[in-house]
Amino acid sequence: MAKTREKKIVIKGVTSELMEESFGLFAYADAKIQGINAAMDVAFTEIRDRYADELLKWQKQKDENFDVLQTYASENRDALFSKRKSMETAHGVFGFRTGTPKLKPRKGFTWGAILELLKEFNPSYVRKTEEVAKDKLLADRESEGVPELMQKAGIKVEQDETFFVEPKKEEV
Repeated sequence: MAKTREKKIVIKGVTSELMEESFGLFAYADAKIQGINAAMDVAFTEIRDRYADELLKWQKQKDENFDVLQTYASENRDALFSKRKSMETAHGVFGFRTGTPKLKPRKGFTWGAILELLKEFNPSYVRKTEEVAKDKLLADRESEGVPELMQKAGIKVEQDETFFVEPKKEEV
């Protein structure tokens, strides 16, 4: 679905009466939206409840037959998948997919021990990340010497302000 851009019209000179009227319309629309969403949630729940047993039955059938297919493929792997990793039948395709390669420590090794060994044998495989500790600077921004340091380092503290509207909840 293509999105169309809508030009925002700048409104000026709003009176308190117009603001109150607009807020009332805003709150009414918000209440209507919440009511419709609540009705939809109830309908979705009823539909889920209505089909839950049937879905459970079919899911159980799928799971049981998946196990049969997997066992057949594993027991006949050499004969069925010597040239290809999948097999097509009248009902679909099944087979084995190769996952993404990942590293795991061998038996008796931990990632900490591996890190130390790589530092010794080939440090090019060890990351050394340096970054600004923004959270610490924000926490200490009022501490002695930190504002001067931030000034020298070219850092400023900025805090955005966003407009919000929270209508009172009302029944429609």
